[in-house]
Amino acid sequence: MLTISDYSVEWVKDPFGILTGKRYEFKADLDIPEEDDLYSVNGVYARVIVKVEEGQTSIVAYDLLEKGTDQILDFDLEDEEEADLAAFCKEHLPKPEEA
Repeated sequence: MLTISDYSVEWVKDPFGILTGKRYEFKADLDIPEEDDLYSVNGVYARVIVKVEEGQTSIVAYDLLEKGTDQILDFDLEDEEEADLAAFCKEHLPKPEEA
């Protein structure tokens, strides 16, 4: 189970109009147990690009980064954790009037 303690979300502008759908960038602080390989004393966050098109929401890409240094960590989430992250992003998309 993936635990997210805080997040922010921004609409990603497409100045050239070449991308289909809308893109959003999430930054989600992850609570990682000390015994997990992904654990960092500084903390870890996920930077996630989410695509919304024709009512479908999906993760385009994500990176796991160390807080403070913004160094990309060479880890991938497990399938279940990635599904949890996708569900979290879908649930926390800005309302149309907020975007």
